[in-house]
Amino acid sequence: MSTPDDPALGALPAEHRLVAGHVPDPAEPPPTHAPTPGFSLASARVPGSPTLPEADPTSLLLAMTRMANDLFSAPPALDGPSTPSALTTSPNVSAPSAPTHAPTPTPTHAPAPTPTPAPTPTPTPTPFSAPLSFDHLSAPTPAFTLPLFDAPSAHEPAAPSPSPPPTPAPLSFDTYEITPTTDLSLRPSPRDPLDPHALRREFPILRERVHGKRLVWLDNAATTQKPQAVIDRLKVYYERENSNIHRAAHTLAARATDAYESARESTRRFINARSKNEIIFVRGATEGINLVAQSWGRRNVQAGDEIVVSWLEHHANIVPWQMLAQEKGARLRVAPVDDRGQVILDEYEKLLGPRTRIVSFTQVSNALGTITPAREMIEMAHRHGAKVLLDGAQAVSHQRVDVQELDCDFYVFSGHKVFAPTGIGAVFGKEPILDVMPPWQGGGNMIQDVTFERTLYQGPPNRFEAGTGNIGDAVGLGAALDWVTRVGIENIARYEHELLEYGTERLHEVPGLTLIGTAPDKAGVLSFILAGQKTEEVGGLLDKEGIAVRSGHHCAQPILRRFGLEATVRASLAPYNTTEDIDALVDALKRLQAGRGAVH
Repeated sequence: MSTPDDPALGALPAEHRLVAGHVPDPAEPPPTHAPTPGFSLASARVPGSPTLPEADPTSLLLAMTRMANDLFSAPPALDGPSTPSALTTSPNVSAPSAPTHAPTPTPTHAPAPTPTPAPTPTPTPTPFSAPLSFDHLSAPTPAFTLPLFDAPSAHEPAAPSPSPPPTPAPLSFDTYEITPTTDLSLRPSPRDPLDPHALRREFPILRERVHGKRLVWLDNAATTQKPQAVIDRLKVYYERENSNIHRAAHTLAARATDAYESARESTRRFINARSKNEIIFVRGATEGINLVAQSWGRRNVQAGDEIVVSWLEHHANIVPWQMLAQEKGARLRVAPVDDRGQVILDEYEKLLGPRTRIVSFTQVSNALGTITPAREMIEMAHRHGAKVLLDGAQAVSHQRVDVQELDCDFYVFSGHKVFAPTGIGAVFGKEPILDVMPPWQGGGNMIQDVTFERTLYQGPPNRFEAGTGNIGDAVGLGAALDWVTRVGIENIARYEHELLEYGTERLHEVPGLTLIGTAPDKAGVLSFILAGQKTEEVGGLLDKEGIAVRSGHHCAQPILRRFGLEATVRASLAPYNTTEDIDALVDALKRLQAGRGAVH
């Protein structure tokens, strides 16, 4: 029942869609936020229809379906009472089979047809076999989908044709969301320019004012803001799908299960894992690292073994390994970095040996922005028989991640760093490794059978997801990853690199400012200190200008102490940031250094 091409909704089969063009209504005000470049969303009102909020999906569907029924009078592709499924199969979408956990219920708003099976299941082609087209009414625009719940299946066998054919029935109005398709043909080209001003309009919080000033959000390495697509998806989940998953046979359980598993598929696709079974949902990267340390580590690390990390690590990638080493009598070894914040590969390789059991390091430093040579470091570790965990918390929102190409054994990341809700993240693990790992928590959902004598566990990923998970935010994670895909991760990476270069050049204009972490290969992090200024005071004064940055040790004390520091001021970038944001930061810092402080 889940649809791999539209994971933002999960529970909606492809045959329940109406593909239509953008039909503008001149009476409508412009939308409050701009959609993702390349995708259109129109609002519509119909005279005599119920009073609904602007851009309400039901109003839009009502307008389009009335238009469709007025424009077309040809007989339906399937004889008998007309259904949405006879009209709405998209040529770019292959309809998946219905789920085995719950049948699609018969809708209460329309009579349930019971056609007599015919020997030939393929219907005779008619004008209604293709998606509806409105190109003659307006300029062509990329298609979006109108998911319909509880519509009869398009896979019902054809019925004998009566004479004369019946008049097509109106389309069902049981709908709740409009979302652009994730068809590969509609994804942006890596060469498409990214418009940060258009993207900003998709983030409602960026319209906030702080101390009377425009909000300049430069704390993205701590958490990213959420686009309207993610906010809307969460709203839809809690309004139409909320249920516990996997266990019940009722309709909402089926919808919630499909939405949850569709988010798992979106995550698999986003990092290019081989199978959904390799994706485990957790609270975030921290819990993911602890899962691997407690499950894989306790079984495979023994006294005298060695665990290798780097100086760049977040505390979450140090403390769990320290705890494991203390418990097992193992040794924690640390790869050094140079004065620019780069791992010294020769010294790293010297740490690897026959007792190295696991290497765990960050793909992008949260404190400095350094991008590590992950593929090369993984190859070195594998030559010595060690497993590798890659911490991707700071990488997934800035660059393309391909776990098969990287060949890491584990990969972890947090959703809130990549435009998704807090409290959700994912662990990738190679399936043969996960198959032999014991569960790290016990409870419901992760078992096959329980008696007082013994328990049989499910296979991965369920084995590692004890209890009721964060279902709604997992659905939000899937929506966020699909949003990034629609914008184009290559477009984001290119734009942020240009913005980083601009910011680096502008910050050099500030008297007494020193950048910490100047590796040539960096993500969008600008970490600095100001001569004569305390970092926490700098952060407080910038806040009065509406500028949000992070001041402190960034949960990465060892790497800052490597530079003789206890704290820095960190400005971190996202695709909705602009050169105007950088200019505002630089101007405020110049005023601060000139002794004028914040302007009120």
